[in-house]
Amino acid sequence: MAQSDDRRPLSSRDTGWARAIARRLSDSGITPNQISMASMAMAACAGAAFWLAGGAPSGPRIALLLAAALFCQLRLLCNLFDGMVAIEGGKQSADGPFWNEFPDRIADILILAGVGYGIGAPALGWAAAGFAVLTAYTRELGRNCGLPADFSGPMAKQHRMAMITAAALISLLEPFWRGQGEVLTVALWLIAVGAAVTALRRAANIVRGLRGR
Repeated sequence: MAQSDDRRPLSSRDTGWARAIARRLSDSGITPNQISMASMAMAACAGAAFWLAGGAPSGPRIALLLAAALFCQLRLLCNLFDGMVAIEGGKQSADGPFWNEFPDRIADILILAGVGYGIGAPALGWAAAGFAVLTAYTRELGRNCGLPADFSGPMAKQHRMAMITAAALISLLEPFWRGQGEVLTVALWLIAVGAAVTALRRAANIVRGLRGR
């Protein structure tokens, strides 16, 4: 797991329910790395649900979109609790930094590419996934240059997941205007462009930080 001074700032981390669940997970013997691995499984389920929803009839499509939204949020909960169990639970491990980052990149790809295939625009899905990975790359590049971790947006991980979850839920209303896939298409464009802007912003912050030394 990442060190505490490089953790993403999350208000949910200080809530009573999050602390209670993290404490139970720590007491259960589950490791932070296992929770990180579970985040990939949640993302795979979300991506598959988005993909299958694209060609599904009305009833199953509703169920698949609801499942996709749920699994996106479960992915985020895994991201929350792996760090809490590691830091607050005192279960950090030597290979924790790997499991803190690698599953997140896989999860972004699985979800966003899955959305792309579901709406019949795989190139857009892969573009959004690529820019999402680039935002994380620039953050880690800054850290490797000795700068503080930069979690700025406008399309950091929590923003991407909020956007795609909201799009999945709003897509349930598309039959009212005889649409299918337009909401998720717009969401993917916003994520792709927003993630590209985020990566450029973080890159500019790195340059300014290095020049200001």
